[in-house]
Amino acid sequence: MAENKTPAQAWRVVFAGTTINLCLGVLYAWSVWKVRLVNAEFMALPFNEGWQVLNHAQASTPVTLCMLIFGLLMIPGGRLQDTKGPTIAASVGGIAIGIGLIIAGAMKSYTGLIIGYGIGGGIGMGIGYAAPTPAALRWFGPHKRGLVAGLVVAGYGGAALYVSPLAKWIIDSWGVSASFYFLGVAYLIVICLAAQVLAWPEEGYVPEAPPVKAGEEGKAVAVPIDWSAGEMTKTWQFYALVLMFILNTQSGILIITNAAGLAKKTAAGLVAGWVLASFGGLANAAGRIGTGKYSDIIGRNNAYMLNCAVSAIAMLCIPYAIATKSIGLLFFLAGVGYWQYGGGLALMPSYTADFYGPKNLGFNYGLVFVGWALGAFMPRLAGIIRDATGSFNIAFYLSASFLVVAIALAFITKKPKHATE
Repeated sequence: MAENKTPAQAWRVVFAGTTINLCLGVLYAWSVWKVRLVNAEFMALPFNEGWQVLNHAQASTPVTLCMLIFGLLMIPGGRLQDTKGPTIAASVGGIAIGIGLIIAGAMKSYTGLIIGYGIGGGIGMGIGYAAPTPAALRWFGPHKRGLVAGLVVAGYGGAALYVSPLAKWIIDSWGVSASFYFLGVAYLIVICLAAQVLAWPEEGYVPEAPPVKAGEEGKAVAVPIDWSAGEMTKTWQFYALVLMFILNTQSGILIITNAAGLAKKTAAGLVAGWVLASFGGLANAAGRIGTGKYSDIIGRNNAYMLNCAVSAIAMLCIPYAIATKSIGLLFFLAGVGYWQYGGGLALMPSYTADFYGPKNLGFNYGLVFVGWALGAFMPRLAGIIRDATGSFNIAFYLSASFLVVAIALAFITKKPKHATE
């Protein structure tokens, strides 16, 4: 394909990828379920017959396991995307998460949540999430990678905007099981349909070139070098990206998995917990698009360090907002955390494509994405701290310190040079 213009098909792939992620992002509404699973009075209602009340550590385990499996399955999911195509990978993901949620509702137990939401959801998210972003990035040049990655993954972050109020309404009207049945069937259908739109550009396709800057006319455009996974894992920058992902993830997921409970406690019942979860979905999605866009302008490292610095301050201030019952301050600080977390999920695939090329991005990013899975230690750790001390304060202080380490690491991490350069 000789023309140097982005075709309409490229944007259809972006839209389909965003739609798929809007379904897979049910993870970010977990706090709506958690706040009810630990509420003995609510779980004793007739429509929740068969369910048992969980403690905070137990209620955090399904989402922690889901994240861990999600991250690990990104590796075979990325390989499946690279070899069989994005349609097959996304369809497998849709089937897994759909059936998993149905199982979680049918078993009506802690074990059912582990198997259905934790394992089934994790498999579906890992394989399904591995398809849209690499497929979309193949259609665009480096000057648009941040924005495109941000648009595709914004669906995942923005899912809480509708899942939180929808799940709350279904749970409060018909019970916990009904919410899993409804979402399981809906996601099974929507993801499999949207997967049919995903596609790679045909052989020989050349992405639209960036605008030529004054004084650079006639300058040769650098040809990207596509690293294999084996070559990538021999560079120290790969391990730096994994650690940067861990440190970025832990702070945002701490807020996401506890948003509903924090809001109810802070607002003294005046503001429903799902409002913060939904607001967080908006900030999460906006952070992916916004960070992706300004990372194309100021650079990935500068964008990453800026996000982490502001978020570290927010983490330190959240305990104060809770103590003073300032719902406005809590919303602002949590929004910063959501933005920073979402921004990382736009930055890391762009980092990987910039460092190691777009051709093997599915598998290579799957390996880097292990860092996101390892960041899942925080919800479980925070639950233990909450059960032991009665608050999440120590968890927020730890989170801030991890973000400071992330800034230092990003400062020294530069693009590696291939043996052929």
